[in-house]
Amino acid sequence: MITIDNLKFSYGAKQALKGVSLRVGKGEVFGFLGPNGSGKTTLFRILATLMVPQSGTVTVDGLDLERDYRKIRSRFGVVFQSPSVDDKLTVFENIRHQGHLYGLWGKTLKIRAAEMAEKLGLENRLGERVDSLSGGLKRRVELAKGLLHRPGLLLLDEPSTGLDPGARLDLWKYLKEINQHEAITILVTTHWMEEAERCSRLAVMSHGEILREGTPEDLKKEVRGDVLVIQTDAPEDLAGRIRQQFHYEGRVMEGAVHVEHGNAASFLTDLVRTFPELIRSITLRKPTLEDVFVRHTGHRFWQEEKAAGAGIKTAEKSAAGRH
Repeated sequence: MITIDNLKFSYGAKQALKGVSLRVGKGEVFGFLGPNGSGKTTLFRILATLMVPQSGTVTVDGLDLERDYRKIRSRFGVVFQSPSVDDKLTVFENIRHQGHLYGLWGKTLKIRAAEMAEKLGLENRLGERVDSLSGGLKRRVELAKGLLHRPGLLLLDEPSTGLDPGARLDLWKYLKEINQHEAITILVTTHWMEEAERCSRLAVMSHGEILREGTPEDLKKEVRGDVLVIQTDAPEDLAGRIRQQFHYEGRVMEGAVHVEHGNAASFLTDLVRTFPELIRSITLRKPTLEDVFVRHTGHRFWQEEKAAGAGIKTAEKSAAGRH
């Protein structure tokens, strides 16, 4: 479906993509997981044909993204992070105008609009103005617009942004139904761990590179057992003592010591018995996708977002795109 080979993109001296290569198969729900500044939004904009690759190649269904971008545009639907609905129009009017952009008119357009409204639970909302809808319903209108022309590929940029937990669950229920019943390939960019868990396969990104790729479960298996999070007033001292006494490396993050262990429950007891004066509390939990990120970068998501900062954001706004 999609082949990305050695894709590079820079904003001045800042490299946003550093030779990204990837394959996405037909029918996958594929996620790009990473903090702000990891390069996932730049990659999304290139895949959406809004920016031209500076180096490397991208093909979609065998079509070259740079040469055949007009043909490719007719084959995908896109839902951007920022809303693209017109609040002053009704749900049907928003969908109808989207149809006109893809050459749909008259009876065909009405049938397609009714189909999308039924699939997305909007059949009783078609006459309502969009500004009267909740955030979750507005997102469904965005999906209806993106799917109206029956694309084989759907691109979603941070689809859960601004949605409450219930609306996020509803959104993903519809995405799974679309994927399973319509055989649509879905690409998602996200920094939400919960959202990434719902993808069939993931690419974990940092500083313009893909750190790891695989299913959420396979990625979490890279973490050596369960995770102990130890609260202490002397994290560096405790980490050093754990290393000396048990030959286990602990990572100090946010004033706590994080330790991966294959028999964490037993090790917890050993730690409390050996260092009672240093430990305030210990939490034992299963590994998460953020643990995978930390394992390969040495820091957490929010720390990279802060470091990446406004540099790429400012440059992205000024980057030349394709219209």
